[in-house]
Amino acid sequence: MGLFSRLGTLIRSNINELINKAEDPEKMLNQVLVDMKTQLVEAKKQVAVAIADEKRLKKQYETEAAKALEWEKKAMLAIKAGDDNLARAALARKAEHEEVAETLRQQWEAQKASVEQLKTALRGLDAKIEEAKRKRNILVSRQKRAEAQRTINETLTNINSTSAFDTFERMSERVTQIEAEAEATAEIGGALPEASLDAQFKALAASSVDDELSALKKRMALAAAEEERKALGGSVEPPKAAANGGPPPSAADDDAGDVPDDKAAEIDAQLEELKKKLSAT
Repeated sequence: MGLFSRLGTLIRSNINELINKAEDPEKMLNQVLVDMKTQLVEAKKQVAVAIADEKRLKKQYETEAAKALEWEKKAMLAIKAGDDNLARAALARKAEHEEVAETLRQQWEAQKASVEQLKTALRGLDAKIEEAKRKRNILVSRQKRAEAQRTINETLTNINSTSAFDTFERMSERVTQIEAEAEATAEIGGALPEASLDAQFKALAASSVDDELSALKKRMALAAAEEERKALGGSVEPPKAAANGGPPPSAADDDAGDVPDDKAAEIDAQLEELKKKLSAT
């Protein structure tokens, strides 16, 4: 095999492969139907021409036959008139028309048979086109089902691939992380008001301790003043309230040296005991 022959074979094989890949069943079948319909239209035109020729030949045959009959009548008139020569001439013309009529009759019958054949072929072509339409619809439906099945299989293959499941796993971990962050934020948000509430109660407790301490100092001052008054024979007046309505000044604040040491030690011991009780609560 020569080089050019091999090259031609290679080119034809590549072209055929490209054509096979480019062929779409639906488009190809539609084009075949278009071609068949075009052939049907041309066949109808040819049948119409053949029918017109058949009708023309029939009319010509009938015309020649009528003329032959007319010349026969003329020959009969000539015979009645006793003119045999005229009768012979009329019969000769009759024979000519009969000969033409016979030829036309044969052509008409042949054309009529041809027209019948063409009509039969036309009906067969029409039936084939209808059958082709039905087959086209069936094949196109099968093609679409096959393409849909192929698409579904490809989708399932992609879903079952490792990369797809890796993506789902990674996204699941991400969602878990987001949920944990949300829970931590909620926990922190809930802890802050509680801590603030505890601080308020501690401040309130500290204020109560200060008030109780002030009251205790007041009572201790009154008790010290009363003892001092008794010791001096009742000449010392009890301390008066402050002008602004506040607690009276304590004797311990005015003169800390007037309180006996043992009494001051007792007071300090009571104060420490009270502080311990308050701390324990």
